[in-house]
Amino acid sequence: MEYNTTRNELKISEYGRNIQKMIEYILTLEKKEQRTRLATFIVEVMAQMHPQVKETADYKQKLWDHLHMISDFQLDVDCPYPVPTKKSLEEKPQKVPYQDHNIRFRQYGRNLELVINKAMQLEDGAEKNAFIVAIANHLKKSYLNWNRDSVNDELIIQHLEILSDGKLKMPENSKLMHTGEILSKGGGSLSSNQKKKKTHKKKDGHNGHRRRN
Repeated sequence: MEYNTTRNELKISEYGRNIQKMIEYILTLEKKEQRTRLATFIVEVMAQMHPQVKETADYKQKLWDHLHMISDFQLDVDCPYPVPTKKSLEEKPQKVPYQDHNIRFRQYGRNLELVINKAMQLEDGAEKNAFIVAIANHLKKSYLNWNRDSVNDELIIQHLEILSDGKLKMPENSKLMHTGEILSKGGGSLSSNQKKKKTHKKKDGHNGHRRRN
């Protein structure tokens, strides 16, 4: 009786013991033409064992790579794809350089800070004042996406001054859009928690109405 402890270690377990034995058999063949023909057949069998792999565009190349991995990169055949090396597969991918921006108010995002920096470069005048009012209204709209219960114009104006390092201030006699006006135009959508609260309120009100009847 043959036990697993006496067998060779499976290189890629999802293909099973028989596929590995077939590949080990190919390594014993002397003629390269014969090895190539049998290797192509084995790749087709591997594809049938895992049909979901065909959903990827380069699935054939991946199967051939697995074939070489199972053979411990000892298989010499006419491969239709570049033969991988053990070193190339063991190399760790390079780290993706993420931008580490210090966003002071995450509810507004990085892009709005860039817009504010652009407004700071404009010359004083009617165009800059209109730009400031538009930015402040957008700040209020973005804030409503996070919290509509405690927003007020003084807070939004304060955030505008902080984000611009005190260089942008609301023009005199200028007012922000009313909260109801922003919401009526589709801004300030409810968060998931706010939607739950609103749903619970409706249910509670409906149940109370039934009890009163």
